[in-house]
Formats: sequence, C-alpha cells, structure tokens
Amino acid sequence: MELFTAAQMKEIDRVAIQERGIPSTLLMERAARAIVKEILALPIPRKSKQKNVIWFSKNGKEPSEEEQAAFWVKQQRSAVVFCGPGNNGGDGVATARFLLREGWRVKCVLVGKREKMTEDCREMERRLIEAGGVLEDFDPEDRGKYLGFEVAVDALFGIGLNSDLRPDAVKAVSSIQSAQWVVSADIPSGVQADTGAVLGSAVRADVTVTFSAGKPGLYVGKGAVHAGRIVVADIGIPRDLMKKGCGVAVMKPPTLRRRKRDAHKGDFGRVFIMAGSVGYTGAPVLASRAAVRSGAGLVTLAVPKEIYPIVAVKCDEAMPWPLPDDYQEILSKASVCDVALIGPGLGQGERAEELVLALLRDLTCPVILDADGLNILSRHINVLDKRQAITILTPHDGEFARLSGCALPIVDRLQAARDFAEKHHCILVLKGHCTITAVWSRHCMVNTTGNPGMARGGSGDALAGLMAGLLAQQPKELDAAPEAVWLHGRAGDRAAEEKGEYGMTVGDLIEQIPYAMKECEEE
Repeated sequence: MELFTAAQMKEIDRVAIQERGIPSTLLMERAARAIVKEILALPIPRKSKQKNVIWFSKNGKEPSEEEQAAFWVKQQRSAVVFCGPGNNGGDGVATARFLLREGWRVKCVLVGKREKMTEDCREMERRLIEAGGVLEDFDPEDRGKYLGFEVAVDALFGIGLNSDLRPDAVKAVSSIQSAQWVVSADIPSGVQADTGAVLGSAVRADVTVTFSAGKPGLYVGKGAVHAGRIVVADIGIPRDLMKKGCGVAVMKPPTLRRRKRDAHKGDFGRVFIMAGSVGYTGAPVLASRAAVRSGAGLVTLAVPKEIYPIVAVKCDEAMPWPLPDDYQEILSKASVCDVALIGPGLGQGERAEELVLALLRDLTCPVILDADGLNILSRHINVLDKRQAITILTPHDGEFARLSGCALPIVDRLQAARDFAEKHHCILVLKGHCTITAVWSRHCMVNTTGNPGMARGGSGDALAGLMAGLLAQQPKELDAAPEAVWLHGRAGDRAAEEKGEYGMTVGDLIEQIPYAMKECEEE
C-alpha cells in the first residue's frame, strides 16, 4: 500500500475539488460515514467497564454472557465528538450528525475559536443544527462534562499539524482518552503526518480512519503506537490522482512460489554465516537455525575454533566449520555461497575486524552485516562505499547512530533510513517497532507485523539468518530483506498467540517461521 505525505494529499484534494468538481462537503460527509461505520462496529462495551453493573435475575445468578450482551444492545449508545475549527473538525461535526440519526446520545464540542471555522465546517454545523444537534464550545475547566461516554471521536486536527498542541487542545486530548473507545479522523491529533512524531501531546486512538490513502506518520515513530488499528477509507477521490505516493509503502505479505517437484538442495541456495565468539555461542546457532527454517539448501556456519565444539553440538541441519587461520581458505569457502551473513556475536577484536573488512572487500556475492559486523563497519564506512555487490545492513537505532553519526533519539527514522541507503548505495533494515527497509533508488517499506514479545536477545540474529536464507533462494534479490522482515514479525506473532508475549522465546519464533511461510505459499 502506497503512502502519501500531507502535502501530496492536500494537492490531491485541491485537484479533486477545484479541477474535477467534486463538492468538498460531499467528501467530508463520505469521510464521516466511514468513521461512523467503524464506530458502529465497535464492541459494546468493554468488559472492564462493566464491573460496577449490578445484575438481577430470578434465580439469583449473574446473567450469561449472551443475556448481558442483549442488555447492552438495548442501552442507548453515546459519543462525544471533539472538533477543531478546520476541515478535520468538519468531518467530526458530520460524524455527530450521522450518529444522531443512528439514535445515539451525542455531545459535539468545538475546541478552538469560532471565527477560525472553515466554510465547510460551518456548513456541517448548520446541518447538525437542522438534525437537532448542537456544536457547543469546549470548556477546559469542566472536564466532567465529557466523562462517561462510550466513544470519543478525535477530529481536532488533521494531517497539516506541524506545531505542538495548545493548552486547551492538550486538555481536550485528556478528555478524549476518558472514553471507552477512541476513534481518530484521518490521524490522531498531535501526531505529525509525515514523521509520526508526537507534537507535545497526542491522542492514543483505538481506531484511526484515514482517508483515501495511508500517511507515513501512522506507520512510523510514535504515530504507529498512537494510531491503533488503521482503516483506509475510500471517500471518492479519483484513483488516477492516487497513482504516485511518496516512495514509501506498507509491506504486504510476500508470495512464495511453490517448489519444483524435481528440485534438489542446490536449487535453494548456499548460505555462509560467520558469527560467534567466546561467550556468544547462541547468536550463531540462532542465525543458522533461522536460515535453515527459511528453506535454504545448504547452510555453513563458520565460527572461531575456540567455540566450535560447543556450536557443533547444537547444530543438526547447519554445517559448523571451524575458522582456519588461512584467510584464503575462508574466502574460498564463502565465495562458493550465494550470500554471506557476517556479524552475530562475532566480537570486535582485531581478528574479527580483519576478517569483516577483508570479506567485504573481496566477496562478490550479497553480504548481510549484523551486530558486531555493523559495529566494525561503523569505523570503516568507506569500505561500504567501495562495494559493488548488494550489501544489507540490519542495525537497531543505537547501531545506526554509530554508522551514520546521527543523534539519538532519531527524530525522523524514515527519512534517516532513506538518506543513508541512498548515500551508501545499500539496503538498510532499521529495526524496531514498525521496522523500516530502505532500498536505494526504490520504495522504502514499513513493516506492520511483530509484537513486544520479540524484544529480547537473539531476535535480531534470527532475522539476519532468515534474511540470508531467503536471499540465497531469491530471484529478486532486492525483495528478500523486506520479505524477511515481514515473515520474522509474522512468526513472532504466531509465537505470541501460542505462548504469550512474556514467555515466548526466540526459539519459539524460529519454530514458527515455516508456518508463517506456509501462509504465503501460492495456491
């Protein structure tokens, strides 16, 4: 799914209204109907909000879940709609009117000055009054007016916001969060649409209904946390106006081709992994297991002699190999493989540094650098610029700061990743919540799979191994990295579903890789 910046969407709206003749109020009402559709689909109500209900029945027992559900359906549902004076506020006012028609108890509130209301927002207020509603002014000193509602609709600010919220808007955000469910119009108020940065304070939505196309700020940075479930609503913008986005897309599930019936192990690639050191024997094993689970035909795991006996005991499918002293022997072993993964648990000693830099210089196959491989590269970034073959870097934010020299925290992860990939002609996988894969001269991909249970040591090793295995098999080499990120997150989600986020391990994630891949096989 292509994403569009705030500036792009404003221009698309302008062309649709001024050049294509689509009434702006029609687009506004379509947006409101999309919001109402999602509101009506919300569960009624959350069980945690029912604790103070006293149930009565003839036999003295608490009613069944079905009887309780029937009770709540009969109750009048309620919503408070917080509107700004702009067109996003107009979406909110129209939403209030449609909810009134559905029989809801609705309070519609204007946060801001009436003299700043747009013409369309005023028109929506006129229609609301005709329907028996009222747009009342927000009272920041009487928060009690806005408590006790089932749903709060956030229509304070749209995608054009670029400065911190004013004090009255901050108080409105606090009131919004008191509702059982929060639904935001286009983007949670307080989130910057292009970067996902929180501008002082921001709404945390359960659902965000965004219009016509996704915006980067919903999928990256803190915006990805505040957005909740994202619904992209078609409000009737002509599709030919939506052809070209901002070069950023949301990663979709990959499609894995079925294997040939007469295939042999040589058809599915050879992976060379150089990893591990004294005290770090788990990283190479996890990486090699993930590479095996990816379907790679042959996986060679090269480790220092000191840890070879330990690693060899742990390996069944991967082929452990003690690193010899002769560099040419190492290069010969790696050169016959389709991809090399370098770095997990490798350490940063003099020997490790010599090998990493030499292999980067001499290998013509794709190379994935992870963990200590990245830390070594950060001191010799010119080596990366001289490489002609594909190079994939998989840093978390701390490692990326060392590679790029940027400050932490990274304000705009999306732009930082894109700039680095372009400058160094590489593929950058910037790991974290909603991992970003930036491919030079191509789309930047944002991932939406994964969960907090994956935030533990070894998860990155598994990702690197999975990526290496896919790349060894991948006819489209530039697709392997984002596909691996998606599958890694999906395997993590499956592990969390089975074991829970607290108790799941990286081993559990690796065992779920085949099932995640099976979901993506061609019919």
